[in-house]
Amino acid sequence: MLQQLNKEVLLKRREALEQVIKRRFIYQPAFSLYGGVAGLYDYGPVGCAIKTNIEQYWREHFIIEEDLFEIAATILTPEPVLKASGHVDRFTDLLVCDSKTGTGYRADKIVTETLENRIAKEGDKLAADVKARYLAVIKDVDTFKEDKMKEIIAELQIKALETGNDLTDPTPFNLMLPTIVGPSTKLPAFLRPETAQGMFLNFARLLEQNGGRVPFGAAQIGLGFRNEIAPRGGLLRCREFQMAEIEYFVDPTEKSTFKKFNKYINLEIPLLSRQLQAEAKQHQPFKMGDAVKDGIINNETLAYFMCRTYLYLVEIGINPVNIRFRQHQADEMAHYSSDCWDAEIEMSSGWVECVGLADRSAYDLNAHSTATGQKLQAARKFKVPQPRQVLQVILDKQKIGKELKKDGMALIKYVEALPDDEKQELSEYFQTHEDKVFNIDGKDLTLNRQLVKFEQKTMNVMEEKFIPHVIEPAFGIGRILQAIIEHSFNQRDDPQKTFFKFSPRVAPVKCSILSVVQSEEFDVVIQELTSSLKKLGISCKTDNAGVALGKKYARTDEIGIPFAITVDKETLTAQSVTLREIETTKQVRVPIVEVPRLILELSAGLILWTDVLTKYPLFAAKEEDA
Repeated sequence: MLQQLNKEVLLKRREALEQVIKRRFIYQPAFSLYGGVAGLYDYGPVGCAIKTNIEQYWREHFIIEEDLFEIAATILTPEPVLKASGHVDRFTDLLVCDSKTGTGYRADKIVTETLENRIAKEGDKLAADVKARYLAVIKDVDTFKEDKMKEIIAELQIKALETGNDLTDPTPFNLMLPTIVGPSTKLPAFLRPETAQGMFLNFARLLEQNGGRVPFGAAQIGLGFRNEIAPRGGLLRCREFQMAEIEYFVDPTEKSTFKKFNKYINLEIPLLSRQLQAEAKQHQPFKMGDAVKDGIINNETLAYFMCRTYLYLVEIGINPVNIRFRQHQADEMAHYSSDCWDAEIEMSSGWVECVGLADRSAYDLNAHSTATGQKLQAARKFKVPQPRQVLQVILDKQKIGKELKKDGMALIKYVEALPDDEKQELSEYFQTHEDKVFNIDGKDLTLNRQLVKFEQKTMNVMEEKFIPHVIEPAFGIGRILQAIIEHSFNQRDDPQKTFFKFSPRVAPVKCSILSVVQSEEFDVVIQELTSSLKKLGISCKTDNAGVALGKKYARTDEIGIPFAITVDKETLTAQSVTLREIETTKQVRVPIVEVPRLILELSAGLILWTDVLTKYPLFAAKEEDA
């Protein structure tokens, strides 16, 4: 039975953990020589290796398993792209400032922190109705708009944390980092706030790579940037962070049924649905098939990627009883979502969103189609002709050509290629308007209603156009890394003896090669073992220093190396070594020739340590070797 590592347990370990993070340079604030910049972090060798392994297994678990197309789109993004996507107008948090010092706070965070501090300080002295009011505000504060936030700050007398000064009225603050491209054109641009837009803009190319067929998915791992108002919490709220995102394009008529979902209909995952939140209840395990059938989750495609996300998090070492999927409330949803869930992980700071899973509908492809005049759509092909009511657009091509000259053909092709729903919208538009302006290849071209007619006909067609919907899982790599570090950190009976019980998949180094004593004879064996391991792509760390073996174990334990190979006197005569596992500290004796393949299988999760214990004899270290 797995024990939940709740917030209190993790907090007790936090001070010791932070000392290890700093001492072993897992990650640290950037530019510390110059005083540092909030929200920016450098990864050291251990942190960098863990992050790389998290990303690599993400590629295996999603890109390879789901046959996704991986791309690498540019970080610099012109303003019109993010204007079309809605980020310029909507990508904001509410900002409040100390009325005297000007110090900025994110409104929802200062309200939450203030009320949580009051609850903790007052304890049982706090009136029940007051506490209930505080908890209700904390639960819903993420959804408050400007007026509501202003009202709450005034009602509950929220002040600046450091000074106790009054706060300014909340105002929207855009989180994107602006820049300028080029010395002469000075094109307004931003550092991308997400990797998603690069995949939407390359949709037509990716569709072509997939033979024009839907469904298919695109994936991207790369940096995102958000100008956080008050970054804090280590890697939880950064201004520069690594993301891993998938955009899975589906036919809207087919996303409710997804063949591969059948594999997971009986998988139980803890869900915190809208209804449970409204009833102030805790998350509950649901069979995923039932959650879709009962309408809790919008469709099978979204549910499938929730299942895959849950399994990924468990595989890389997140304690499964510290995972829940929380559904967004209706007034909390992003502007593009029709359903959205956050995979949250309980950490020392509470429940933290680490993965967002959204049904983005057709919002993005529609937005970029409208902005550019380029049709981002797919075709639903039929094996035999199908009768369809088709709204035909009949254009007076001669007059259009006479009026628009060479641009006339571009307008004709554009209008004739409109999907059926947009042709219907155009027909309704001309019932009350004289002219319609289309932006095509950057030009505004006008069509007068006298030059177009609409006729409804029944026709046999071999295909029909549609704009795909998108299911998006978006992973915050830094947040997941911090969760893994917190969940994996342990202390032995002596609190100074710490170790990380990483999943071998993400461990920064897969094994250490140590010697019982310093010896040139052992050096030869260590070098041969190192060469054999590296040929298989297995990372290892060697230590033939003249210190006690126990101290060598402690040094490798502290950075979470899961397996330790020890060379001793018997190695020279019997051609065998001992193999030690970090958590149990149990050791077995293994022939040298079998060690590389054994470590490879353990690191890939093909076998478990329990399998090793049943195959090889246990080894008891001599007292002088300890």
